[in-house]
Amino acid sequence: MKKAKMIRVAFVIGGYPPEEHKRRADVALSYSSEEVQVGIVDVKASPYFYGMTPAEIQACCAGVYRELQASGRPRVRCRRAAGDPRAWGRRGESGRRYPGRGADGSASIVGDKFGAIVYHESQLGFLRAIVRRYGMEERMVGFGVSGFDLPDLAANHDKVVENFVREARRLIGLGAEIIFPMGISQCPVHIKPDWLQKELGVPVVGAIGAPIRMAALLVGLGLKQSRVRWPKSRTGEK
Repeated sequence: MKKAKMIRVAFVIGGYPPEEHKRRADVALSYSSEEVQVGIVDVKASPYFYGMTPAEIQACCAGVYRELQASGRPRVRCRRAAGDPRAWGRRGESGRRYPGRGADGSASIVGDKFGAIVYHESQLGFLRAIVRRYGMEERMVGFGVSGFDLPDLAANHDKVVENFVREARRLIGLGAEIIFPMGISQCPVHIKPDWLQKELGVPVVGAIGAPIRMAALLVGLGLKQSRVRWPKSRTGEK
């Protein structure tokens, strides 16, 4: 029997300090398996500063586009998720398809009512706009806030966890069947989804694993048109 071809999924990480970059890369690479190889693609555009507004978010996403296009890699579509512009995407110039809104789509499969938790209260307006644009407003019971801007999460880890769990329980009390962390740096970078699910008793959609798995699923179904050169990542993946 012919062995199935390895599926390769690229996870794009913006410019972070080395320790913060490693946190994100380690989580993404942990989703590699016998069938799926995850690699890291680095770009300089960075969300790692205070007070990011929608204007800076769009500028950061545009920077990611430019860097990927200049490097010859497939074009991706960036989406802001509380503090991180994440590359998920759509069909690009290369013909390769990427899973848009992977975490949102995964959440839709397992429940009807969501509770979303963002980093900082200043991001609530923009995140409501994202939910509205994705047509999921009616399914959202409410938003919570873990209380810290992106650069302060690591230094306040215990308080972030405490606030996140408190807000999640409040949203569950309002009817949320799923907790959706809006931003990879809350969960799964600083809080593990498996631990959260045991603590809360409801599914928690990790916003790194869900898009990676969705990407692998689409590629496995043959939803692509051309082979794209796989760039060697700085973490040693080939």
